[in-house]
Amino acid sequence: MSRTASELAHLFRALKAPAAARALPVLAERAREQQWSYERFAEALLSTEVSSRDSHGGESRIKQARFPARKTLEEFDFTFQRSVKKTVVEHLGQLDFLHARENVILLGPPGTGKTHCETSEPCRPGRLRGWRWRWRI
Repeated sequence: MSRTASELAHLFRALKAPAAARALPVLAERAREQQWSYERFAEALLSTEVSSRDSHGGESRIKQARFPARKTLEEFDFTFQRSVKKTVVEHLGQLDFLHARENVILLGPPGTGKTHCETSEPCRPGRLRGWRWRWRI
């Protein structure tokens, strides 16, 4: 490994950018062939890392939240649980309460779908980019 390559490897590790490190050889070769500007090369390299983080970030946030199960609102059986109003659940699914920095408390007896509704939105891909959740009983 050349000195420059080892320095780059060190920098990628320090920045915690493994996807960019993996993409570097291919992108560098393409940049040379197509005579990219420095800005275009940097954009391609950084986009690779951001895409990787977006796809893996949601997974790690779901694991950190320690949800008891993965559910979606589309799976919720409103015909089985008639006491739950579909319009209210769909409105909560818009996540307006997050942007307004408000709390939502779901109360009811066992088997009414509280856990299903609580854990469904964070499990949707890309829905809660950057938001952290924690499951608590």
